[in-house]
Parts: sequence; C-alpha cells; structure tokens
Amino acid sequence: MTSSFQLRPASDADHTALVRLAALDDAEPLHGAVMMAFADGEPVAAMSADTGRFVADPSRYTTDAVDLLRHRARQQRRSGSSGRGGFRLSGLHRVATG
Repeated sequence: MTSSFQLRPASDADHTALVRLAALDDAEPLHGAVMMAFADGEPVAAMSADTGRFVADPSRYTTDAVDLLRHRARQQRRSGSSGRGGFRLSGLHRVATG
C-alpha cells in the first residue's frame, strides 16, 4: 500500500490543527517554524524546525510522515536554506511512500 503525504510549512491558519495534533499526541503544541504533513487533506504530523520535536495523530499510521518531515528538515539544513522559519518549500509537495 502506498501513502501519499503533502508537506508544507504551517501558517497562522493551521493553529487549530496544530493544537489538535498536540492534544491527540498528549504533548505541548509546537511553536515557531513548523512543517506539517497531510494525508488525504488531513493534518497527521508536524515538526518544529527549531527543536526537531514532532507531534502526530496516534490513531493513524504516521511513521512515514514523521520520517519525511525529518528528511526534509535534514535537506534544508544541508542546503543552508533559511526560508520561512527554516523551512523553504515552493508550493505544496507531494511525497508517496510505499
């Protein structure tokens, strides 16, 4: 089975979704520059660019989404990108895992 994720930086409009993800994961909400992963249009995981801490929906399989967020953060650090809060994406990125 292949899962498709969309990765993008969080915006102010994602505040409620980030609070919800943190509550589902029994964790404090993420702050600052945050990258989010979406599956079927729903937020399933998020990662802080500042701390590397992540939150994820425990009712869904999110291991691949978290791995992709970590991979994207490593790419950004290697390239020295300092776009929006440490994450630079042009548009919506779709990544399929299998």
